[in-house]
Amino acid sequence: MSDKLVITGGAGFFGLHLAQRFAPDYQVVLYDIAEFQHDEYPASVEKIKGDVRNRYRMEQVFAGAKYVIHTAAGLPLLDRNTIIDINVRGTENVLEAAKEAGVERVVHISSTAVYGVPEKHPLYETDPMIGVGPYGESKISAERLCELYRTKGMVVPVVRPKTFIGTARLGVFQILYEWVKEGHGIPVIGDGYNRYQLLEVEDLVDAVHTVMTHPDAQAANSTFNVGASEFHTVREDVGALCDYAKSGAHVIATTAWLVKPALAVAEAAKLSPLYKWVYGTADKDSFVSTEKLQALGWKARYSNAQALIRSYQWYLDHYSEARQGTGKDHRVAWDQGILKLAKRFI
Repeated sequence: MSDKLVITGGAGFFGLHLAQRFAPDYQVVLYDIAEFQHDEYPASVEKIKGDVRNRYRMEQVFAGAKYVIHTAAGLPLLDRNTIIDINVRGTENVLEAAKEAGVERVVHISSTAVYGVPEKHPLYETDPMIGVGPYGESKISAERLCELYRTKGMVVPVVRPKTFIGTARLGVFQILYEWVKEGHGIPVIGDGYNRYQLLEVEDLVDAVHTVMTHPDAQAANSTFNVGASEFHTVREDVGALCDYAKSGAHVIATTAWLVKPALAVAEAAKLSPLYKWVYGTADKDSFVSTEKLQALGWKARYSNAQALIRSYQWYLDHYSEARQGTGKDHRVAWDQGILKLAKRFI
């Protein structure tokens, strides 16, 4: 019988890609409080509805598991207390349940949001962690828990991905894709000459596979940045998407010192889906070193532009589905709020 692998947050965008990748070789069990779209998963995958804040339930689910991939997270659109409850208490529950079940490795999915808005690049895993807002702060606290459980003898690789996109990704990127499809000007914060690294979800899946199965447990029991190896300026990468779309969409520069305070006001009034870390870093360089992960044998396959185009093409191919309702996770469109009004004038 194949090894058992439990994926928390399995109903989400990343959980779907992990399930599709690992199902042929593992006994995959998905665990999520959200509803599953059952027809999208391989038939062999088991789907269990549950909350990471319920430790007893996870102890039952983790029984007999060799691996756990912890992707469940409270995203920035939720309220502060909920984000911290899911990301910190939920992570502690996952680690404790995995320890009790004798799980061999727990791969924790963190975020480069732990670096805040730094002034130097590239960022290395040893650079200071200065989270912005409850999401970034909670991700730092969750990583501290992973470090603690390493001292208890557990193998807990931590993966810090850049913003990742790919097939079935909507969320805030659905706003970009809609504007591109309709041929609007695409406003970027600032002049767009900053370099902003993204990540294709298949490259992230490869990264998880690398740290989960690497034969040297000691080498894998660490923290790793993940991002595209090939990326250019925001103007160039978004411009490549516009060129691909052939819709007339084009990049428009904006005045960052005017736009960012306006977005802050809109966020506070709950009129915009863009949160502080997104618009706070959008006009700055933002990229990480992936040398440490590459030393384990990982290599990115997709550039920023290729990742954007692949994700956009999926949006076109599933356009009618993508327009059905809004929500607060990456698999559905986000309410554009005041941005929808702004689109009329661009």
